Amino acid sequence: MTALSPAPVPAPVPGPGSGSGSGSATVDAAAARVAALRAARRRRSALVLTVTVAVGVVVAVVALCLGAAGLTPGRALAGAVGLGDPGDVFVVQRLRLPRVLAALFAGAAFALAGALFQSTLRNPLASPDILGVSTGASLGAVWALLGLGVQGAAVAGFAFGGALVAALAIWLLAWRRGLHSIRFVLVGVGVAYVCGSLLAWLMARAEVREAQTALMWTIGSVADVRGPSLTVLLVGVVVLGAAAAAVSRTQPALSLGDDNARALGVRVDAARVTTLLVAVGLVAVATSAAGPVAFVALVAPAIARGLLDDGGADLVASTAVGAVLVLVVSTLVITFGRKHLARADGIEEDREQEGEEIIVGAID
Repeated sequence: MTALSPAPVPAPVPGPGSGSGSGSATVDAAAARVAALRAARRRRSALVLTVTVAVGVVVAVVALCLGAAGLTPGRALAGAVGLGDPGDVFVVQRLRLPRVLAALFAGAAFALAGALFQSTLRNPLASPDILGVSTGASLGAVWALLGLGVQGAAVAGFAFGGALVAALAIWLLAWRRGLHSIRFVLVGVGVAYVCGSLLAWLMARAEVREAQTALMWTIGSVADVRGPSLTVLLVGVVVLGAAAAAVSRTQPALSLGDDNARALGVRVDAARVTTLLVAVGLVAVATSAAGPVAFVALVAPAIARGLLDDGGADLVASTAVGAVLVLVVSTLVITFGRKHLARADGIEEDREQEGEEIIVGAID
């Protein structure tokens, strides 16, 4: 006779409160992990911002020193605050400091606009120069110069209007019961090609001297941004930067997709429209002062994401990278490319020499 094996004892069924301990531990571990990741991101973001600002300060001082009238860092800084030799004060405050400020603020505006476009549309290639906003500003300025004969500060107003008209055209053509990011990008690329073709047609039918005058509005330059144009640029970037900080609260939710953003209580269409309006305003202000400085809006956010190394968007880091990027490039071009860029040479060198002659003559 075989012995019967004992019946298996059933496992105890957990009661309603028996699993709360393990579930709570899992939630606490996940929360700690998220907090650690956020702290690491904040530390890395602070490090990137600190290094970028330090590089920007160094390059700004170098930009104040280099030029037709070479200055030491001490003389350049003294001239920037109105102290020291009158010739140094003239060269720094009237010629070099406006160029440095224009490069910083124009670069910051383009980079911030690019970061807003890319994070809102969830496309790393969505930048104002690719989508036609910057090209629309160029078209407005060149049409004012070559088609209407407008001169002076009014050209900047036409550039501002051209950017807004191009953005409005993209908006109307892309809107189908809402603003879909892919449709917006595709329509924007088409508008960019149309504006580029019209721009090339205007330049081709113009006389050589007129086309040379309009050239700045097709490539961009910070060499001669001063006076009222610089004031408008500084005030516009500060105001729109504050608006960007206000609308940036919805960016993390929008980056998760429309459905997830709606589940989190975000009004997707309203948030996207508001953010893109701020971005278009930044592009219009910067382009009306410095022209369409290409690829800053595309490259600066990508560099910032690479430095942060987590794939996320950081508007502050993107803004700082764009400002320093334009400052570095403009300093290199105007310092070492004088013989190749007639515009930079004619503005900077001639004015510095003229200023030195005026002051020397006054002293004599």
